[in-house]
Amino acid sequence: MKHSRPTVPPAYAFAAGILRPIMFALTRRDWRGVQNLPASGGFLACSNHISYADPLAFAHFLYDNGKPPHFLGKIEIFQVWGVGTILRKAEQIPVFRETGHAVDAFRAAVEAVESGKCIAIYPEGTLTRDPDIWPMTAKTGAAKIALTTRCPVIPVGQWGAQALLAPYGRRPHLVPRPTMQVTAGPPVDLSDLYEQPMSSTVLQTATSRILGAITAIVADLRGEPAPTERYDARAHGLATTGNFKKKGRGR
Repeated sequence: MKHSRPTVPPAYAFAAGILRPIMFALTRRDWRGVQNLPASGGFLACSNHISYADPLAFAHFLYDNGKPPHFLGKIEIFQVWGVGTILRKAEQIPVFRETGHAVDAFRAAVEAVESGKCIAIYPEGTLTRDPDIWPMTAKTGAAKIALTTRCPVIPVGQWGAQALLAPYGRRPHLVPRPTMQVTAGPPVDLSDLYEQPMSSTVLQTATSRILGAITAIVADLRGEPAPTERYDARAHGLATTGNFKKKGRGR
């Protein structure tokens, strides 16, 4: 069932009007699980992060199925001249990672969910550092929003964006035209955690369930089993933000 698309701010419609034709021209689409998107009300759409290009595939999937996403995005993107203005007017949410201001993004996301919006979030917080591009260990932000609002949490698996633009790549590969595989799964059940104190253990449990659901979808898209142990960037001495492949970063 295809959902009707709600009204969005003019800046949002402007950006979508530019980006949608580009995505249609440059990529093929294999979209599944649309029936799992909530018919109404706010919710979290949580996805794996494999390429600078995958936010476009993620947004395209949600927008064209009647759920225009409001992303939690790193503040650096909002500081790009021109781009930041459009993002803010399109009601996207900046995140000041690893700072005390991160709580502002949490509050904004909670308010957006409670007002009926779709919040798109990457639980990993950055592009995966896993050498084979599997989902790595995640932060607890998505779980905290979910447990605070008790909204549906829809796991979304993606594959194909890395063929368009390699992780941390700058030069897209347009031939052959890559297929953006995006699948939404059933809501992650966190109901048994709602009445428990929001401790570190509870947040980690919720985060593990969310990431586990995403990873299962990714494994299905890739047609191969996921690693038995999730990659931990900190354990490998890598920075948890920024391009860890640049000289002097992540060590």
